[in-house]
Amino acid sequence: MQSVWTLLSWGPEGWLDDIAFGVFVTVSLALATLPVGLVFGFLVALAKQSDERSLRLAGNIYTTIFRGLPELLTLFVVFYGAQIAVQQVVRLFSPTAFVEINSFVAGMIALGVVFSSYASEVFLSAFRAIPQGQYEGGYSIGLSNWQTMRLVVLPQLIRIALPGLSNLWLILLKDTALVSAIGLSDILRQSGVAARVTKEAFLFFGFACLIYLALAIISSFGIHAIERSVGKGGVQR
Repeated sequence: MQSVWTLLSWGPEGWLDDIAFGVFVTVSLALATLPVGLVFGFLVALAKQSDERSLRLAGNIYTTIFRGLPELLTLFVVFYGAQIAVQQVVRLFSPTAFVEINSFVAGMIALGVVFSSYASEVFLSAFRAIPQGQYEGGYSIGLSNWQTMRLVVLPQLIRIALPGLSNLWLILLKDTALVSAIGLSDILRQSGVAARVTKEAFLFFGFACLIYLALAIISSFGIHAIERSVGKGGVQR
């Protein structure tokens, strides 16, 4: 029976190199998903507070669907559904062609839409916390809608929304474990392979727990640094 240190070492007899690759995949997926979720969440929040009724309806339907569905089910729908849809389109031009959706891209899209549905609510609450006078003040000094948004509203919006978005980032880090279900070699999948081969399930899944906790702690330090740089001042009235 191999020792714990041998199993958690680098090289042919250890599994640390495989798990390290899983850490790289997990962090890469989370970092790739974050901007997608933030951009779509911001756009959905704009739609939900728009004067146009159809935009408000579309935004509400979007958030209702993706906040209501389990994340794993959303992942399966995107992974298998997108593959079927793309395959049908490709067959219109080449009947013998076969297209396979990359699991990393499918995971990024699925986690991105889920993240954006929750982020939109955070942004919407932040928008509502900014007094209407801030907009009127920008217009009164000759700023356009875009300039008012960029120079007046966004700095306050980021400060207000940051705590909620920080929590969503930590949730996103944990949700990346779901992509192991579609074959992506993340922390959980690599740990699971090692556990099945060595019959040391508690060791490797416990080690995976420590890795996720370490990522959360590192993220917390990063979040606190961002909060300090942004500042904790309240909205100016």
